[in-house]
Amino acid sequence: MPGSLPSPNLHSSTSRYVNPRAIDQLALPLPTLANSIDPLQMLSRAAARTTTSLVTKRGFQTTRARMSSPYHYPEGAYSNIPFNPRSKWFGVGYWAFMATGFFAPFGIAVYQTYKPQ
Repeated sequence: MPGSLPSPNLHSSTSRYVNPRAIDQLALPLPTLANSIDPLQMLSRAAARTTTSLVTKRGFQTTRARMSSPYHYPEGAYSNIPFNPRSKWFGVGYWAFMATGFFAPFGIAVYQTYKPQ
């Protein structure tokens, strides 16, 4: 019949549907206070974590000496940019660059509008 709902026997396979009882059987028992983690085990985990973090830091710090090159590259803040933000002319250059980027489309539009054909 047109406009009627599909029959419930459309999907005959019941393996697609989740059985709620099966989920309860798969659930793990909650740990009790008696069988929780041993304090000594917690201490050893903390010590292992601290040891690995120290080794990681130490390895990172000694990497620089191993990978040193015969050329000197400046290090520190503001050393990887092609301008000096501490200069007294930095503000003027910065705002000139920003104004050029903002007003260039308007200038191009005016030029294209009044350009002789």
